[in-house]
Amino acid sequence: MRTTRTRRLAGALALALTVVTAATACGSGDAGQADGGPTRVFAADNGQITIPVSPKRVIATGYAVPALLEAGAPLVGVSSWKRGIPLFNEQERKKYDELAKVAGESASETNYEAIAQADPDLIVIGVPKPVLADIDIKRLEAIAPVVAIGPSVPSMWRELSRKQADAAGAAAGFDALKTAYDTKAKALAEKYKAVVPQLKLGHVGAYGEVAKGNFQREFNGSWGTNIAQDIGATYYGQVKVKGGGSKDVSEYPSIEELSTAFAQADAITYSVAADGSVPAPVKYVLDSPLWKELPAVKAGKVYPFRFTEAATYRAATSTLDAVDQAFAPLLKQ
Repeated sequence: MRTTRTRRLAGALALALTVVTAATACGSGDAGQADGGPTRVFAADNGQITIPVSPKRVIATGYAVPALLEAGAPLVGVSSWKRGIPLFNEQERKKYDELAKVAGESASETNYEAIAQADPDLIVIGVPKPVLADIDIKRLEAIAPVVAIGPSVPSMWRELSRKQADAAGAAAGFDALKTAYDTKAKALAEKYKAVVPQLKLGHVGAYGEVAKGNFQREFNGSWGTNIAQDIGATYYGQVKVKGGGSKDVSEYPSIEELSTAFAQADAITYSVAADGSVPAPVKYVLDSPLWKELPAVKAGKVYPFRFTEAATYRAATSTLDAVDQAFAPLLKQ
């Protein structure tokens, strides 16, 4: 770590420890000046945080990892993000592989010493609010300003990835990706307007628990559904008992409830891996005798979706391509 920066961080320790904690964000004006350059106040769930206007060394964790990789933020360290690797393009994958891994797949695997050694001037934490309890925020605040910007329901990736990019001074890169996504989504909505909006859809997600004999049903706003919604898809019904976060938009019925869950569905979509293989929780459903008796299945209206874990606009553009490929047979019926 550079000597001058070490002295500044040590001197700022007492002040840094007073910052309040939590998670969600948007920028505001109120620019000021610090020894590291101009600053501004950024509204995050962990309070009104003073951050650099143009950060030079950024740490990203959780959902902020793919967002800031794509936006071209000046990253010096990231958490592990294995679920997003199939969605990275070649340049993003190369950068991801080169960057220091300062945390594991879970927030509890944060390596505070590694973060300090990376000498950041901003830390962007992209984990859901309940998970913040697994992170020693005050210890991080002693290293650099911390903004916690994490999702609750899956579809929030749109707003939160914009805020993450804004905090890291990479909004321009983000906006270009969003424009490309919006253009493609609009074209596909036009392409399928005569067939997709008329369907009553159901979705089988990839996070059922076979050992417990259940499956994941996803509704509007969930991982497997929210991007298809942008081209006119509607997933009927809603969670019977909302459990907060992703449990507000998906539920886990027993396999015996499969017939009831999708009895009204005109068509059913389901999540598959990036290579098209069927995850075990989904295969459990597809292999069930009850699945074969569903009206939509008998009618041949079942469609696999790849890239359902997309949480950025560039990755979601790949998901749109996958949805287009899956729904193409509808145009021939």
